[in-house]
Amino acid sequence: MDDPFKLLGLPARFDLDDADIESASVRLCAQLHPDRITGTDAAETVRKAAMANQAAAALMDPESRANILLTLHGGAAPEEDKSLPDGFLVEMMTMRQDMEQALQEPDNAVRTRLQGEATHRRDELIAELTSLFKAIEGVHGDAPREVLDQIRMTLNVLRYVERMIEQLDPDYTGLDDQARS
Repeated sequence: MDDPFKLLGLPARFDLDDADIESASVRLCAQLHPDRITGTDAAETVRKAAMANQAAAALMDPESRANILLTLHGGAAPEEDKSLPDGFLVEMMTMRQDMEQALQEPDNAVRTRLQGEATHRRDELIAELTSLFKAIEGVHGDAPREVLDQIRMTLNVLRYVERMIEQLDPDYTGLDDQARS
C-alpha cells in the first residue's frame, strides 16, 4: 500500500484522532463517488475507493499505524527485527503459565486480573510509542537509529501483549476497536 497518510491527506503522526482519520476517508470516498466523477474508468474509481478504505483501516489501528510510520522513517519491519527487552520472554512465559491455568479454571477472577494487567501493559506501550514518535515528529530520513530501534522493540512487545489479550478475551476484536471506545 502506498503511504496511507498521504493518500488520506493526513499528517504522518502517531497521535492522530480516529475521527480525523474517518473524516479524511469519508471525504476522499465522496470525491471518488461515481456521481461526482465523469469520464473515468469505473474500475479505477472503485480501486481508489478501496485503497482509501484500506488506508483508513490501517491508520485506525494504532499498531498498524506505528508500523507504517516506522517504515516511513526508515525503521525495521517486524520480520527484520524481532528484538525484545531483556527479561521480557521470561516474564511472558510466567504470564503464559498463569494464563493457561486461568483459562482452564471456571473461576474468572484470575482471568480478569490477567486481562487487566495485559490491558494496562498495552496502554503503557501505546503511551511509550506516542512519546517515541513525538521525539522524531517532523524528522524525515534522519531519525536517530536508537529511537527507531526502540520503537521497533516496543512494537514487538505490543504484539505479544495483544496476542495475550486476544487469548484471554474471546470477545476482543483488536487494538483498533479498543482505541475507539
